[in-house]
Amino acid sequence: MDDLPERGSRGFDPLGRGADTVFVVRQGEMLRAYLDRCPHYGDTSLPWRKDRYLDAAGEAIVCAAHGARFDPATGACLLGPCLGQSLTAVPLDLNPQGELTIAIESLQETFP
Repeated sequence: MDDLPERGSRGFDPLGRGADTVFVVRQGEMLRAYLDRCPHYGDTSLPWRKDRYLDAAGEAIVCAAHGARFDPATGACLLGPCLGQSLTAVPLDLNPQGELTIAIESLQETFP
């Protein structure tokens, strides 16, 4: 958790595919993980460059391809072509040592 800034994000490649498939967003003590896929078009990656999932203020997740904006706490689309849709949440666990883990099994179904 200490590796993520207070209003920051970071992508991860837990399946070793050569590209980030999951990202984690932190706002204060809130941590959320989502698939790195825009719901507007299923396989479109969100950031405009590595780990840049949030807007400049760190208040919304932004899809660089479509301009859609998402609520970091819920993944719901707030603005853009995917209104009414949401990012796909990934189960996240923070252990007592401050290490984050995700359920890789849920990713293997999404990324065969």
